[in-house]
Amino acid sequence: MPRAKKKHSRGGQHGNVQPFSDEDASIETLSHCSSFSDTASVADDGGEASEDTAQEDFQYKLKGFIDSTVDKSAKTRQGALDGLKTAMATRILYEFISERRMTITDSIERCLKKGKGEEQRAAASLACLLCIQLGSGIESEEVLKTLKPVFKNILADGSASIQARQAVATSLGLCTLVAEDDILDVHATMECFENLFTRSCARGDGTCPSVSPQTSQLYTNALLSWALLLTICTASQIKDILRKYLPKLPRLLESEDVNMRIAAGETIALLFELARDMDTDFEFDGWDELCDKLNALATDCNKHRAKTDKRKQRSVFRDVLKGVEEGDFQSETIRFGTERMTIDSWVRKRTYDAFREFVGSGMNYHLQANEFIRDVFELGPPMLVDSATMKAMKIPRFERVRMLYTLPVCSYITLSCGSFVYPYNINVINLVSGLYVCSFSPPSISTTLPHSRLGPRPEASSGTRGWM
Repeated sequence: MPRAKKKHSRGGQHGNVQPFSDEDASIETLSHCSSFSDTASVADDGGEASEDTAQEDFQYKLKGFIDSTVDKSAKTRQGALDGLKTAMATRILYEFISERRMTITDSIERCLKKGKGEEQRAAASLACLLCIQLGSGIESEEVLKTLKPVFKNILADGSASIQARQAVATSLGLCTLVAEDDILDVHATMECFENLFTRSCARGDGTCPSVSPQTSQLYTNALLSWALLLTICTASQIKDILRKYLPKLPRLLESEDVNMRIAAGETIALLFELARDMDTDFEFDGWDELCDKLNALATDCNKHRAKTDKRKQRSVFRDVLKGVEEGDFQSETIRFGTERMTIDSWVRKRTYDAFREFVGSGMNYHLQANEFIRDVFELGPPMLVDSATMKAMKIPRFERVRMLYTLPVCSYITLSCGSFVYPYNINVINLVSGLYVCSFSPPSISTTLPHSRLGPRPEASSGTRGWM
């Protein structure tokens, strides 16, 4: 990130502490994952020796992956890259990879230059995960300095593998967000993306360029990376971009590719949000025409489009239209461990989606333990607890299930699912991280659960509490 927005935080955490785990990650798994970045392993009923052995075995396996990235066999190299990707996506490995940063960077560069297709794709993704692990600072800056020329060459090379170009378009955006130090270099990278996605704009006569689905995906990835870098641009740069590109972006809404239409709509909403942050009275000359297009996409009934595409498109463009017309955003709450994070803006959504694309199912773990990602989302230092306390607070899964069926009723709540309301007698409990809390909730309070596996709606008579 540019200096003005950069706090030089790094990816790992240190000491004999670890973050709370959520219901999807047991205490054993979390201890196993975090032990590779911590100097001391967790002692669990005299299992310190086994933890040390597991740590040594895992580090030995990682070293094997690193060595295999220079193997003569392309299949072996790709397998090694995928193994390193999986490890970095699900664990904090700052200390381990910091000592081997130059070796890993050289391996990625070699695979990008000499590899083909899927190997280049895996190497590009690994470069992003390496920057996420290192966090913003001199180490990730040096990684980007080495790889950026290779990235740009692949991106501009029309004869290169389309899979490699797609991966590079995504990876270059996030690596720039994490590691780029100079805002002018950020702008130069954005120009590379502009040269790609503008090729998908509808022509003056309303016709759309004919491109293959894979090429369209390349342009979509370039647009999403461009939108990601918008989030760290200066006010003067935003003003120039609004003047130059806001009139052009609506032409992308006419693309035949649903992913391009959705990316364009979300980028337009993002630009309006940034513009209103600078000027609450921001006005756009093509406002009426743009709103008509967005409304048409939000209510699209084109028979020539797949039902799943139309359903996804309508859902997104209802939010986009509301964001453009009213400046609203449909907020979303992300839960991880005992914490919650609210996605309450298009800027925050674009940033969250970019990180989640690379760490995948490990996103919640990184939100808990990765200092850099917590810094990006302004979550503060990781919430830490020593392993002994954590174990004492943990309740086994079978015990949590038993509680749901055996504890007496202490309050009346309603479980709301979609448009239905289900009366139900149950204790108000918090089973996150195995903590048991019982509290009283008056009948007037409605508690909403996110999932709908509650069976058919019961018929309840007046004054009845609970299932019939």
